[in-house]
Amino acid sequence: MSIAQERRLVTAIPGPGSQERLDRKKAHVADGVGTTLPVFIVEAGGGVLVDVDGNHLIDLGSGIAVVSVGNAAPAVVRNVQEQVAAFTHTCFMVTPYDGYVDVCAALAELTPGDHAKKSALFNSGAEAVENAVKIARVATGKDAVAVFDHAYHGRTNLTMAMTAKNMPYKNGFGPFAGEVYRAPMSYPLRDGLTGEQAAARAIDVIEKQVGAANLACVVIEPIQGEGGFVVPAPGFLPALAAWARDNGVVFIADEIQTGFCRTGDWFASDDEGVVPDLVTTAKGIAGGLPLAGVTGRADLMDSVHVGGLGGTYGGNPVACAAALGAIEEMREGALDERAREIGTIMATRLGELAAVHDVIADIRGRGAMMAIELCRPGTTEPDAARTAAVAAHCHQQGVVVLTCGTWGNVFRFLPPLSISDELLQEAFDVVAEAFSATA
Repeated sequence: MSIAQERRLVTAIPGPGSQERLDRKKAHVADGVGTTLPVFIVEAGGGVLVDVDGNHLIDLGSGIAVVSVGNAAPAVVRNVQEQVAAFTHTCFMVTPYDGYVDVCAALAELTPGDHAKKSALFNSGAEAVENAVKIARVATGKDAVAVFDHAYHGRTNLTMAMTAKNMPYKNGFGPFAGEVYRAPMSYPLRDGLTGEQAAARAIDVIEKQVGAANLACVVIEPIQGEGGFVVPAPGFLPALAAWARDNGVVFIADEIQTGFCRTGDWFASDDEGVVPDLVTTAKGIAGGLPLAGVTGRADLMDSVHVGGLGGTYGGNPVACAAALGAIEEMREGALDERAREIGTIMATRLGELAAVHDVIADIRGRGAMMAIELCRPGTTEPDAARTAAVAAHCHQQGVVVLTCGTWGNVFRFLPPLSISDELLQEAFDVVAEAFSATA
């Protein structure tokens, strides 16, 4: 690793170089495009981001679970360089190429289940979700879509309708696509239900408000992302999947944030042996290049007429080359096992924090996808102000942390799977300092 794997602050955050660039950003970039940490990055690798002022920041966000294999992973760089030198685009719908087919073959092998599978490739997670719904509607001849409280599925018109949180994702952007219905999510901190009880509650709402005869699909994140890293109680996902199967409803797992070793398995659905009909992927699939996919039962995927799926850039050859490199890095580095090791370290450090700071109401997650929810002590009343204060302290001290949750009171920790134990421990030293400093 050419970049020193250490936290190093040579200026305040942001430094003068970043400040100058922030002025240019204000002049040329729409205000609606926000940033979490106002520093401009010039180099990154391992678990470190280097800004224009020479500050070395510890990365606990991975570009929102994208660079799981690290920035500039060797196999990704090699594959991309070779592909760029060969050709950058033909449009797979015009003249196909091997990379697209190779990625689809890898997805068939890696995603849950040993049934015959096919895939279609796109550019973003929202595109993948929207196309999964299209496939389910054609295959079933039904229109309705069931989603869940706290869900996040994207920013297109349909996926905004499927997303639960209003600000900043939906506010002012309606009217939204119709035939989207919301059911209660299993949220152990807040509902106290077993997985089976929570599933029965959700199914009851779906049956009463929609009816299985009208329902094309159920779409769910096996662990919710933007909604707060909500981990459903054991038994919830299997019960939903079984009900969907028994009622001719397509069960779609949105594995966009949870996929590709992030949770300690290749896919979060694997934890309870859930085999979705369709799986949507993006984020960690291609080491930072834009690529997404829908993978599922061959009969479902083939239900759409020729020409009904696609897009000009979908399955771009450079992005496909990056994905094959990222998958190579995951396999050779056993990054599913590495995610579990990272999860053990984070769970230990977060447990130590919770023992001292009673504002931490819950520790949850799996593998390298962990979170803490902050509430006023002794209650489940969200404490977004303390969350923001702790995050701001971490940022000033050179640790990139992300917040999320319906109430903005959840820290989500998504370090690159290439991060060292030493760097991870140092990052959590800073997190601990931030909690003490804001107490």
